[in-house]
Amino acid sequence: MKRRSPSPRAGRSTGALHVPAFAKLNLGLEVLGVRSDGYHELRTLFQTIELHDDIVLRPRARGISVLCDHPAVPGDEKNLAVKAARALQKYAGVRKGVEIDITKRIPVGGGLGGGSSDAASVLRGLDRLWGLGLGPAGLHPLARRLGADVAYFLLGGTALGLGRGDEVYPLWRQVHAQVVLVDPGRSLSTAAVYARYDSRLTGRQNGYTIYRFVSRDLEGEGDYSLLSNDLEEAALEEAPELVGEFRRIRRLLVQEGALFTALSGSGSSFFGLFEEARRARRAQAALAAEGFAVFRSRTLSLDRYRKLWSQSLRAAGRARGLG
Repeated sequence: MKRRSPSPRAGRSTGALHVPAFAKLNLGLEVLGVRSDGYHELRTLFQTIELHDDIVLRPRARGISVLCDHPAVPGDEKNLAVKAARALQKYAGVRKGVEIDITKRIPVGGGLGGGSSDAASVLRGLDRLWGLGLGPAGLHPLARRLGADVAYFLLGGTALGLGRGDEVYPLWRQVHAQVVLVDPGRSLSTAAVYARYDSRLTGRQNGYTIYRFVSRDLEGEGDYSLLSNDLEEAALEEAPELVGEFRRIRRLLVQEGALFTALSGSGSSFFGLFEEARRARRAQAALAAEGFAVFRSRTLSLDRYRKLWSQSLRAAGRARGLG
């Protein structure tokens, strides 16, 4: 059921903690094969952007519950944010409870990591709310167990993801770009897209385009033409009605000067990177005129991501008298 999230003023008066949950893009994604544990071996370039969900954590004496204004988000134990809270509660031996209130802005089922980001933000927020002092490093083992992308959101910025995507390494050169993001309004199942990929292709053990991009980027010659998303074809097979739309989206983004265009993760959100805000605005207007749901955002560097989180937690601490 949809519900209106309370105002920040009302939330703070009850000792609530407000934290953001930022979206991510996959600038490149290589599927190298299936691991012995059943997961896929990946190589990806993660990038956080300013688009974010808002989360309010309200202390309770007992119990964990979740509320969300989006009907497609589970309101029970299936919600990854609830799983994160329960995992931290058990790990730290905490008996306190919490009510998790999520206002969604990140498109659901769009390959932008909204659920994983919400879970990571709940971990960081509850670490503060419950006074645990674990920090991102101490929360990392829990995050990896919750999901491949959750660990990345404890870091943010431009980062290389290996293994299941849960082994994350920040890049020396961070991407600074305008982002135009298109939501086709069609949610895609990650499991279904990977199943289609597995049914027709074998892993590409010799895929080194992301490593080549990182190497050239270190030399100051980043080349986006090296990057691609191995899941794009499988995603379009899963949702063939999107083929024509993706072609139109890519054509309009390129016409307006996009440096790079791609599907994010397993889809269905599609994005373009731009150097200039002026070109990004024009692309946004052109896509909106074609009837697409389109967002304009910016990339978040590692330093900026850390700064925004630090500001958020300091504000929460002042509101609760934690210093």
